[in-house]
Amino acid sequence: MTTPSPTGFPAAPRPLRVVLADDERMVRTALRVILEAEPDLTVVGEAADGAEAVTVVRELQPDVVLMDVRMPGIDGIRATERIVGAPGAAPPRVLVVTTFENDAFVYEALRAGASGFLLKRTDADTLVQAVRLVARGDTLLFPAAVRALAGAHGRAAPAAPPWVARLTGRESDVLRLMARGLTNAEIAARMEVGAATVKTHVAGVLAKTGARDRTQAVIAAYEAGFVRSS
Repeated sequence: MTTPSPTGFPAAPRPLRVVLADDERMVRTALRVILEAEPDLTVVGEAADGAEAVTVVRELQPDVVLMDVRMPGIDGIRATERIVGAPGAAPPRVLVVTTFENDAFVYEALRAGASGFLLKRTDADTLVQAVRLVARGDTLLFPAAVRALAGAHGRAAPAAPPWVARLTGRESDVLRLMARGLTNAEIAARMEVGAATVKTHVAGVLAKTGARDRTQAVIAAYEAGFVRSS
């Protein structure tokens, strides 16, 4: 957010605030070094397990949490549920950082409210851009990986839920493109409409699916059979 400075000119946007949650100190240190090399990112706290992550997030109110899923005690899945489900102000975005992409833990973290996931072997530039991406409200979904996760770990509905029939034609198209990992700008270009129109359709999709964000809508689409995992 940009605020006026005492001189009357707009102040520089404040850095995005990040919390790191991983039970390996060396991983947290490596992530901190990468992120704090960027002028628009700052690491404000660390946690070694899920319970500590929930506490640190509550105290520091970051913009983004980088969350390991496999941690002792309260794991990253339960921690994500508690963070995104906390009452009050809008919760931070959670980005899962994992060793294995085809992991039931990753899929459950997405179902719990994570905005996307990255592999721990991801290069520094991709990590930095991922934090910026989810901070502005987009998701970080890799279509092929999500299809594989949904096929292996998804909970298929016995019948199409009512929301499928309530989608308009345009909303259906938008949801399918969301499932392919396209951003609003990319969807607008593909559909040859304005970005504001896409935002309206996305809002309609979220309302009708009962999803809190794009990731949840995509997961719902797979589990309803609206988008196929094969």
